[in-house]
Amino acid sequence: MGAKLPLFLALLAGIIPWSAAASSPPLHARDDDAFSPPYYPAPNGGWLSDWADAYEKAQKVVSNMTLAEKVNLTTGTGIFMGPCAGQTGSALRFGIPNLCLHDSPLGIRNSDHNTAFPPGVTVGATFDKELMYQRGVGLGEEARGKGVNVLLGPVVGPTFRKPRGGRNWEGFGADPSLQAIGGALTIQGMQSTGAIASLKHFIGNEQEMHRMSSVITQGYSSNIDDRTLHELYLWPFAEGVRAGTGSVMMAYNDVNRSACSQNSMLINGILKDELGFQGFVVTDWLAQLGGVSSALAGLDMSMPGDGSIPLLGDSYWGSELSKSILNGTVPVERLNDMVTRIVATWYKMGQDEDYPLPNFSSNTLDETGPLYPGALFSPSGVVNQYVNVQGNHNITAHAIARDAITLLKNENKTLPLSTTDSLKIFGTDAGPNSNGLNSCTDQGCDNGVLTMGWGSGTSRLPYLVTPQQAIANLSSSAEFYITDSFPSSLEPNASDIALVFINADSGENYITVENNPGDRTSADLYAWHNGDDLVKAAADVFSTVIVIVHTVGPILLENWIDLDPVKAVLIAHLPGQEAGYSLADILFGSSSPSGHLPYTIPYKESDYPSSVGLLDQAFGQIQDDFTEGLYIDYRHFLKANITPRYPFGHGLSYTTFTYSTPSLTTVTNLDTAFPPARASKGPTPSYTTTIPNPSEVAWPSSFPRIWRYLYPYLDNPQSITNSSSASYPYPSGYSTTPKPAPRAGGGAGGNPALWDTAFAVEVTITNSGNFSGRAVAQLYVELPTDTLGVDAPSRQLRQFEKTGILQPGESQTVVMNVTRKDVSIWDVGVQDWRVPVNGEGVRFWVGESLEDLRGSCLVGGGCEGV
Repeated sequence: MGAKLPLFLALLAGIIPWSAAASSPPLHARDDDAFSPPYYPAPNGGWLSDWADAYEKAQKVVSNMTLAEKVNLTTGTGIFMGPCAGQTGSALRFGIPNLCLHDSPLGIRNSDHNTAFPPGVTVGATFDKELMYQRGVGLGEEARGKGVNVLLGPVVGPTFRKPRGGRNWEGFGADPSLQAIGGALTIQGMQSTGAIASLKHFIGNEQEMHRMSSVITQGYSSNIDDRTLHELYLWPFAEGVRAGTGSVMMAYNDVNRSACSQNSMLINGILKDELGFQGFVVTDWLAQLGGVSSALAGLDMSMPGDGSIPLLGDSYWGSELSKSILNGTVPVERLNDMVTRIVATWYKMGQDEDYPLPNFSSNTLDETGPLYPGALFSPSGVVNQYVNVQGNHNITAHAIARDAITLLKNENKTLPLSTTDSLKIFGTDAGPNSNGLNSCTDQGCDNGVLTMGWGSGTSRLPYLVTPQQAIANLSSSAEFYITDSFPSSLEPNASDIALVFINADSGENYITVENNPGDRTSADLYAWHNGDDLVKAAADVFSTVIVIVHTVGPILLENWIDLDPVKAVLIAHLPGQEAGYSLADILFGSSSPSGHLPYTIPYKESDYPSSVGLLDQAFGQIQDDFTEGLYIDYRHFLKANITPRYPFGHGLSYTTFTYSTPSLTTVTNLDTAFPPARASKGPTPSYTTTIPNPSEVAWPSSFPRIWRYLYPYLDNPQSITNSSSASYPYPSGYSTTPKPAPRAGGGAGGNPALWDTAFAVEVTITNSGNFSGRAVAQLYVELPTDTLGVDAPSRQLRQFEKTGILQPGESQTVVMNVTRKDVSIWDVGVQDWRVPVNGEGVRFWVGESLEDLRGSCLVGGGCEGV
């Protein structure tokens, strides 16, 4: 979500939404990818069988709701108008409280007694499905414990299209399958606890600068062709919908020149119809640009509810939505579906059964304070009960931070170290924040060990054991120089080993850190705080140098990686609260490194396609054309025949692994190019479409109003008549006649046949070294472009499995299932997923990384080792 800032700061930062016209921008034909076409009306939810019970319960409630109660649940109450980042109004007659929506994807933001888990990029680097799920469970348990109804995560967009993009680190990596698996398992874990996940940001939000529309500018437009949208950016969202996410958050930016929050093709056509999404769609904070336009385009909930400028007490919805229903511009059916989706999700997660109310305040750590801080005059009360929700989640957090650590280089088996080695440790990244723990709002600084990026995707650290503390606890012969300037007088002994800590940071656009406005504009892809110079200075006087890098994403290493003294390099990613001992486990060998890169590290930034660079211009809307298409990160490097410094999936171990020749089994015959015809939609709840009595939104007598709080009530509702809808300037292409069901749909995430297991690839992995360790088998698909008649990347990650801890000589057999969708391309003309019939010509590659492939299988042609 966006930041919660004082008004004048928000205006300066350019994050206040641009006050757009109520109707959407002009929309054009489906075959013109430069403009997003219209798709109306919004499909109703409730037609999938596994949501039927929840929708049945919701229908009974919504049928008896007043107009005010319905509008209340769809509209936020205004920024700072409660304990959470945002909250809806309530429907207390039916036991539905104000629903609390709150950050963040790695922990409970601006709270207390919570766990600061490692963020998504670190989780992705583990390539460990069990840890992905367990972290989701931990997040859900803590959300429930704090009374958060909707925890705003996980993040699967951005997806590292722009290597310097500020919020890449919140997602799981630069591959859609890695993002999809990480996101789906997180959702399943979170929602197993009853908390509602909100999958975000839908879609194309790949850069922080200029993402939002403001009073003077319009957010950039991500212009994405249909095939690229489906095969890259939509892929993890489809898996998240299939996993049952209760909510999807729309991005700030435009897609194909239509704002995401009111893009009818994205919401109505793709998300709700093609993907069969049954939950509710919510704006990012202050991203709503119109009232009628967003309702018709499929938006279900606005957050935090404010209009173009927060804290003025006005809204695009609230009382304005009540008015739009009474005058007929928004059909009653649309409002009924909006609120039904919200209530059904509430029932689906069991939140009607003793779900806690919020017991914390994101506005203060004090025990008491104003209940509505955004109001000029607010009643006060207890706002923080200091409920400890950490449980034993530190175990999961520690395991993720440890098992993500990626060994890039280890000459002469320099690692692991002995606790008796003479160590000299350099760099502020090894130590604490010099101003104190959590001294920077939303981690908006780079001071001390980098545990996470900055912005709304953070949480407070409950504690932090720094690398300095952990190393000092284990080694009696370590000396620390917690500075980024190398001591000029140091004269090491020949046996001394230097450990140099460097980092690279980024974050959300509302905070600028060291001239980087979220995206890494000033730092580029280099280490911060002259980290490269620190490494080179150490290499000038030490014969053995080990570099530890905490980073948000790709970082250029060329200034020092080939220096002879640099014997070992570890990418420790972003470790969260468990920074110290997780690293010490690897440094001193109680665990072997088992992390793998979730992105590519190039030799130079110009090795990327020019179209993925950051865009900046003073006037007019930025048109961000995704001209590279499918070829981002490793897909680009393969196509351009550019060797990276370290490939996607790279990660060394203290031991070695051998792979058997893989075997291939056909599980489901792909005897047709397209999936079997989808099933028809099931029934959806039906309601009266009669416009409600205006008295339902009249102010209750003797109602104690809170100034700036957003209500559904109108001063004189009887004066509103159903007369304006005929002349209302509806968006181009608006219709109330339902579209034919898209052939690619039929279930949660799309046609259920897409997830039929088509092939199973089996391989046995043996620890052939002398150290215990874990291997990660990665499966890449090579599609036959000649058969399909289209271009396709030569390798695409589709599955992975991580072994348990294998002792020397021990083996484990892993099976990786490949679905129909995994070997499909999106056929733009047919608007469906197409495979080579019987999988003819498909080759599967298995290995330790993209450039360390150990075997392959050709469908119909056998398997071989490499």
